[in-house]
Amino acid sequence: MVAHAQAAVALAALVAGCASRPAAPPPGPAALAPLESTYAELRYLRDRVDITTAAGRSTSPDGVSLGELTRRHNETRRALAPRLAGVDPRTLGPDDRRALDVMRRALDRELGELSEASAANDGPSPSPPDCAYDARAVAATPHGLDSLARRVYACYGWAQHHVMVDGERLDRLTVLGALARIDDPARRRHLFLALDPVWRSVNGDDGPASPYRQLVALAARAGGAGESPAARARGLGVHPDTMERWLVSMLETWRASTPDSPLEPWDWYYAAGRASRALSARIPAARLTTLNAEVFRALGADVDSLHVHYDLAPREGKTPVAFTTFGARARTRGGAWLPAEPWVFATYRAGGLDNLNELLHETGHAVHIAAVRTRPAFADWPDSDPFSEALGDFVALDVYEPAWQQRWLGDSVPLADGLRARYAGIVLDVAWALFEVRMQRDPSADPNQVWTGITRDYLRIRPHPELSWWAMRGQLVNSPGYMMNYAVGSILIAAIRARTSELHGPFTAGNPTWYAWVAPRLFRFGLERPTREVVESFLGGPLSPAAILRDMRRMRR
Repeated sequence: MVAHAQAAVALAALVAGCASRPAAPPPGPAALAPLESTYAELRYLRDRVDITTAAGRSTSPDGVSLGELTRRHNETRRALAPRLAGVDPRTLGPDDRRALDVMRRALDRELGELSEASAANDGPSPSPPDCAYDARAVAATPHGLDSLARRVYACYGWAQHHVMVDGERLDRLTVLGALARIDDPARRRHLFLALDPVWRSVNGDDGPASPYRQLVALAARAGGAGESPAARARGLGVHPDTMERWLVSMLETWRASTPDSPLEPWDWYYAAGRASRALSARIPAARLTTLNAEVFRALGADVDSLHVHYDLAPREGKTPVAFTTFGARARTRGGAWLPAEPWVFATYRAGGLDNLNELLHETGHAVHIAAVRTRPAFADWPDSDPFSEALGDFVALDVYEPAWQQRWLGDSVPLADGLRARYAGIVLDVAWALFEVRMQRDPSADPNQVWTGITRDYLRIRPHPELSWWAMRGQLVNSPGYMMNYAVGSILIAAIRARTSELHGPFTAGNPTWYAWVAPRLFRFGLERPTREVVESFLGGPLSPAAILRDMRRMRR
């Protein structure tokens, strides 16, 4: 249709952006527009502080000192707060009332004042933290939950960056990647057990006084730490009991599609790693970033034009969790449109299929950020973390498809091997999400026993209740309940990918119109529209696990 073709051209100009200059989003009413402009400036300053501290620098990438950024941030906040407080929401329309509410809540929860010292010390310390502490004593202090979580996370971050194997310093991701490639079972066991200090940094000896068990108990008394898994499910219109059944159905589908003999945990990684063993040599560390960029460019999302920045080199004290954030949000200044500046932080000492998958995931977040086109109050992540995590995997999941492998790596593995590699990571995330649900339901439970039961019953992993090997994800400490985002996100992205192929055509081997097509339908909204509304509009109905269960069953072929 001609009208649809013209619309597609306009949308491509709007979103693939940065090559052209799209119009700025319409401002709010006269009374609110100046405040939103100041709010946008405050957000910009906080984003610059965040990426500067995450990079371990004392000056921003554009040469502004952290102290100057902090001073300007605080001055802007002090000017904005009373003006926002003075707006009568009764004088505003529905959208503007919501924008006002978003800005007020952000000032209260996310954009508090900074001290120059706290900003400078916000990143992980390059010196080893004091991990010989009494978790019960820390828990008993004022603000014990936050204090203990910070102590545990600091010790976890140090331990996972300092995994010693036969005198060689490795890190958690390098060890887990090696488990998929080493043929000798005894060597795999040796490597796996070298992670014990990482697990102990979180769960000690698994006794009642362990840091994690104290955290869970504190969170229960406080009514839950962070956003609960139940709230994450409800945000997508799914009852928590229904979501838990969906998670179990995914684990049961995995169990039905894999051999029935139990495996040691270190051998489980190897069994799931056939694709990694066959293909990782084609992805040396030096090729990670170039291949990542080529893949997104073939989908119409040029990371250079979209101003995506990467901080991927190992660095002492660097955060142990890969993440993507706003270095700057798309906004207007002096009538000129300023594009977003997404930043990706991760650590890669080696290449390989698994690290490429993670980098593609983080870049998926980056191109999402780059496509947000909305008013300043709503220029943020969507109101659903599972949705954001789902969109991060839009492209990353393709590394396990033979057609993708053949195009980008010049070789491929059988479909079943690729799908087992894809879903091994996903079912582990599902298992962690179920673990957190059960620990929140019964904080007095032994986490080692809870984890052993889940992995024995569904993943066919031989029980090792003496090992806290579940304690290798930093999100369990710094964002309790967050693992549900990955689990629910896997259900959501399977449905979105299937719907995209149905409406727009395949994209696994590349499709230069993909980004311009999906961005205005899924990426651009930020907080402008509720996630449930965006998802159900795109899917043509409510979310269900049908697409992911159907895809998982392809492993049986």
